[in-house]
Amino acid sequence: MVLFAAMLMLAVAALGGTSGRSARGENGASSAATTASRLVQFRSCGDLLGYVKSQALPLVGSWGFGGPSVAHGGVPGGIVTPAAGTAADASPTEGVDYSGTNVQEQGVDEPDLVKTNGTTLFALAAGRLNAVDVTGTRPRLLDSLKLDDGWSHELLLAGNRLLVLSRGGYWIAVHPAAAAIAMPYYPAKSVLSEIDVSNPKALRLVRTLTLDGAYVDARLVGTTARIVVSSQVPEALPFKQPTESTDAALATARDLNRKVVQSSGLGSWLPTYSIKRAGRPAQAARPLVQCRNVDRPQRFSGLGLLTVLTVDLAKGLDPVDSIGVMTDARIVYASPNNLYLATERWTDRPVTASPTTLPSSVTTAIHRFDISDPTRTRYRGSGQVSGYLLNQWSLSEYGGVLRVVSTDSPAWFGTSDSTESSLTTLRPEDGALKQVGRVGGLGKAQRVYAVRFVGPTAYVVTFKQVDPLYTVDLTDPARPRVVGELEIPGYSAYLHPIGPDLLLGIGQDVNDQGRLTGTQLSLFDVSNLQHPKQLAHASLGQGWSEAESDHHAFLFWPRTGLLVVPFLERAVGFHVGRTLGIEPAGRITHPAGTTGGATIRRAVVVGDSVFTVSDAGVASSNLATLAAQGWASFPEPAPSPVPMPG
Repeated sequence: MVLFAAMLMLAVAALGGTSGRSARGENGASSAATTASRLVQFRSCGDLLGYVKSQALPLVGSWGFGGPSVAHGGVPGGIVTPAAGTAADASPTEGVDYSGTNVQEQGVDEPDLVKTNGTTLFALAAGRLNAVDVTGTRPRLLDSLKLDDGWSHELLLAGNRLLVLSRGGYWIAVHPAAAAIAMPYYPAKSVLSEIDVSNPKALRLVRTLTLDGAYVDARLVGTTARIVVSSQVPEALPFKQPTESTDAALATARDLNRKVVQSSGLGSWLPTYSIKRAGRPAQAARPLVQCRNVDRPQRFSGLGLLTVLTVDLAKGLDPVDSIGVMTDARIVYASPNNLYLATERWTDRPVTASPTTLPSSVTTAIHRFDISDPTRTRYRGSGQVSGYLLNQWSLSEYGGVLRVVSTDSPAWFGTSDSTESSLTTLRPEDGALKQVGRVGGLGKAQRVYAVRFVGPTAYVVTFKQVDPLYTVDLTDPARPRVVGELEIPGYSAYLHPIGPDLLLGIGQDVNDQGRLTGTQLSLFDVSNLQHPKQLAHASLGQGWSEAESDHHAFLFWPRTGLLVVPFLERAVGFHVGRTLGIEPAGRITHPAGTTGGATIRRAVVVGDSVFTVSDAGVASSNLATLAAQGWASFPEPAPSPVPMPG
């Protein structure tokens, strides 16, 4: 399955690109140096339709787009796969009375499985949205609402409105012998559901917005959500399949498929959306983005369409703005004022049957969108760096400069003797993201496992058998400098600042042979960037924590120095600090429901209690001792229908 995903990634990226919007530069300036980075705005719907047809025709074959082994799945443009409320002054304050979602940037909320406003905890479990009273030491289930759409759900909370973001549509892998015919594919659909949570005892679905394309990620600033959606190339084009494998049959099918593209209309290429109010029929479908708001890179970057949808949750689900780019996006990062979208781009566009040889000259394109206006999203410029990004933590904006950490080879490929990483600084200028400075040579023959930017400093973890923690001084963005390095066994997959000059890492330990031996915690003293040192280390044992791959599962409560992370089925707590080091604080377990689901996924602090969440329910523990205080079960999921024989 991993090999299939890697091959699909190569096939997709070889014909895909990145995201952005037309470069009507911030000050209207233009120059030959920035022209190549700018996106091109379509002048009209006819202009857009002519472009997609001219680019699509050379890609059409006997099976439609691509070959039989990647029919639909490997088409160009595909993807590999704190909220400001309106409560009164007396309401609980995030960061003081309760913990919110662990996010990358203060003031920029991220979707997650659990949200709370300090009085009610909202949690997704087994296809249901659950509201739990957390005002006391014992949690109480207030209401539970079944979610009928999608197979993956996440939440954003703004005041009395909860936005449920749901994914749908998927590929189905079939036996290799059947792949010669086709690969079954279900078009991606995404569903946004607006839930009124003003009365948490009676959760109410207000309306749903269903759109074409795969929900990639979202960010919330105030009450304004930006939802990033990637739409595939046309799903409904009536391509013909060859009835036999003779040259004549294949040629006939190819000619018919080219005619399908030539006769297609604009509706085949632009994604649509529809809104349905609860209890009423759905509205007629309408374009997700208008032609005049669609841009394209100057170099062909696929036929898929990436859309940034703007929704003001204070006003409901009706989009207030949308812009699109003919490309795709893999990584989303946002500061309070800018949204950045990034994806890899092959300069030589190879398509190989096996990912055993990396393409040369791989770059990651990055596009910047201005989100300072809550009612409009504006494209502001593009840039690129060499290599691949690990995840959203590879990007950071500080003092008007974007800092980016990239690696020669992607995480799924492994490393070679020539693999190394670099840090590049980019500054907006003349409608582009121009390189300001760069430092390379990080982790020879290694790849990046974790990145954390804290003010004018970057911390980068690379790994092969030992974990070098690099400290990079970015005080002068034009001259980034590696000033320190610490080598210890194992690696950190996530880094979290826990106080002045202290950094906590969670990852995997290794033995003398370099084999992984289980989850570890490391506390680093970075007061002297030239000589970072490890203050403490704790081993959790053989296993893995979700916090290693998803920072939303990581809870640190500065007021008491409490760390809580999921590990195996339980949650484990530690008190951490410069004097304490890493001291065990206790363990939390959940009772399993009749169908299981007791693996703890998240933890939040409310008042003097820690509330942990699993698919089975919510447990309350004492903040000081982690002793059990109460339990609230979620409704058991309804049994799946059993198909009748015959």
